[in-house]
Amino acid sequence: MSSYRLRSLLASVAAAAVIAVIALLVADLAYFIANSQNPQVFPVYSEYFLNSTLLLFLFTAVFGLVGAFRRWYTALIAGVVSSVLAALVGTGVSALVAGIAFDAMVVPLLQTMVGNNLLFVLGGTIASVTVARRIHAAIAISEQEEVLKKKYVLVRRPAESLAQGVVTHIERSEVDVDLAEEQWEAYLAALTGAGWEPVEVPVADELPDSVFVEDAVVMFGALAVIGSPGEESRVGELDAVEASVAGLGLEVVRIERPGTLDGGDVLKIDSTVYVGRGGRTNSDGIRQLRKILAPRGYSVVAVPVTKALHLKSTVTALPDGTVIGYRPLVDDPFVYDRFLEVPEPSGAHVVVLADDTVLVAASAPESARLIEGLGYRVISVDISEFEKLEGCVTCLSVRVR
Repeated sequence: MSSYRLRSLLASVAAAAVIAVIALLVADLAYFIANSQNPQVFPVYSEYFLNSTLLLFLFTAVFGLVGAFRRWYTALIAGVVSSVLAALVGTGVSALVAGIAFDAMVVPLLQTMVGNNLLFVLGGTIASVTVARRIHAAIAISEQEEVLKKKYVLVRRPAESLAQGVVTHIERSEVDVDLAEEQWEAYLAALTGAGWEPVEVPVADELPDSVFVEDAVVMFGALAVIGSPGEESRVGELDAVEASVAGLGLEVVRIERPGTLDGGDVLKIDSTVYVGRGGRTNSDGIRQLRKILAPRGYSVVAVPVTKALHLKSTVTALPDGTVIGYRPLVDDPFVYDRFLEVPEPSGAHVVVLADDTVLVAASAPESARLIEGLGYRVISVDISEFEKLEGCVTCLSVRVR
């Protein structure tokens, strides 16, 4: 059993137990007070409500397992339904055991709902909306939270047609596909060695650029935003990526055309999201992303990109939020709160693997030394064949975070 399901079960049982106990105590205390605080009423009414209490525990536990305690209004519904059913069935069973015929007890049974059982129902309902919700939330984790703890990373194996990938800002050169496959394996090993668990999107040999999976989806915690490629030939990459993230139980939304948005144009730093406005991402795509993220507490800042393919072809961020970039390719470094210039174009690209570890291309040794001098552990990988297609270390994976 997964930790998510185990904790959900424990949370539901604990919440149900609290609801049942509170409902019983409320009813018992009410009759204790109504009977001049006579302690002899406790065993009498506890026995009267015993079946109802057990049923209330069972019903609310089931509601908890299907997520009823995540929102106040579903908890209210669960509390009312469970308490009423438990009171009716529990009292009815007691009457049947006592030898009362079913047809003779229907009307008296309904009358108990405004009599003996009323306080029991009120106690169970109020406990469901208040105490039980807090207990459930304190113990349970959502399936999406469990996914985030797993440190999943999306990757996609290079297509056989990789050499035909689109090139925009550099001259085309011959790509060694076999070497690219070896480099991709080494890149994947670096990710797994740092504790990330790969989720492979099915390879698509007919889609040359599909290895650059970053452009297809951007992760915001448990929300996956499926992009809308600025290059028409890459639209076919989206469906398999969407299926992969949906298969993890994540929430999925899409950027719709005529809006375009490539994931390579999106740089997240805490709650600020920088989005490159350039050849692959347009203003409508940025507007859609801003509308999606605003209710979730993110601020979207549009950044001009005119000298490179994507925003993250020019800048990325270190774990402490410092933006690093190769100055000749950066349109406006003053957009960022903290900007650090690196000496090589490929040194501007880092993948954050941990709070103290980053992944850097082997083609940027001086930048790697600069970053190491800041106290970070640097892992270098050779991605020369992907760099021939304007790729960088960020393009080849998407961390679910």
